[in-house]
Amino acid sequence: MAHGDDARRAVRAAYVFDQLALESAATKCNIPYDTVRNWKREAKKLGDDWDKARGAQMIAGGGIEDVVRQTLGIVVQQVQATVQAIQDSDMPPGEKVQMLASLADAYNKLMAASRKMMPETDKLAVATDVAKRLAEFVRENYPQHAPAFAEILGPFGDDLARAYG
Repeated sequence: MAHGDDARRAVRAAYVFDQLALESAATKCNIPYDTVRNWKREAKKLGDDWDKARGAQMIAGGGIEDVVRQTLGIVVQQVQATVQAIQDSDMPPGEKVQMLASLADAYNKLMAASRKMMPETDKLAVATDVAKRLAEFVRENYPQHAPAFAEILGPFGDDLARAYG
């Protein structure tokens, strides 16, 4: 059974915007999981990475930033507690230095990873946020144009994903 672009866009929207698991998005749209998995793989080859778009959507909604901020806060607290525990311990100075160096290395790697992750989806997150704000603006201020805008927004979302994803 062949499925059209509207079905593919509906599955992608369920995965990216509704944050459903790929299997759940397939079920929601009544499309076989294998078909959906193939669509996702093919889209990535064409420059539309659904996972990056999903991450960008989370960032646009504040989800990832909140998680990263919370995680970094917890890590900083744990680093401080660990440093204090190392200082208060009776271990030899050489072991303390090794443990502190290892802790500093792990902390620096975490910070570098968080910096790397955010820019990757930052542009797409901004583009997604702008598209959402424009859709809301049209709905509130020009409701007579909302159906035409909605018709354009789906394919334009795909174009944004290719450009920034």
